[in-house]
Amino acid sequence: MPVTLRTVILLICSNVFMTFAWYAHLKNLSGKPWYVAALVSWGIALFEYLLQVPANRIGYTALSLSQLKILQEVITLSVFVPFVYFYMRQPLKLDYLWASLCMMGAVYFMFRK
Repeated sequence: MPVTLRTVILLICSNVFMTFAWYAHLKNLSGKPWYVAALVSWGIALFEYLLQVPANRIGYTALSLSQLKILQEVITLSVFVPFVYFYMRQPLKLDYLWASLCMMGAVYFMFRK
């Protein structure tokens, strides 16, 4: 499997955990003290780091640090929008489209030769 594809798959999985660690407590633990949410989030974030660190180490063999960062941001937005819509039950906004177009521009500039 190509390095970039392995990196993308690991970063997608990592971002799913990250998104849940950062935001799911707003829905599921809103009645609990903040430290309970923090402990649960840290537990989830452990799995994020177990995927994110190898992803960046693998990716850095073929991509520059700047390319890795932009790739991470695009994946973050790609995971966040479905999370917001399907899990948090928030409406989709046209702003997501504009943000995505800006990110595609960033990808273009970071990956052009």
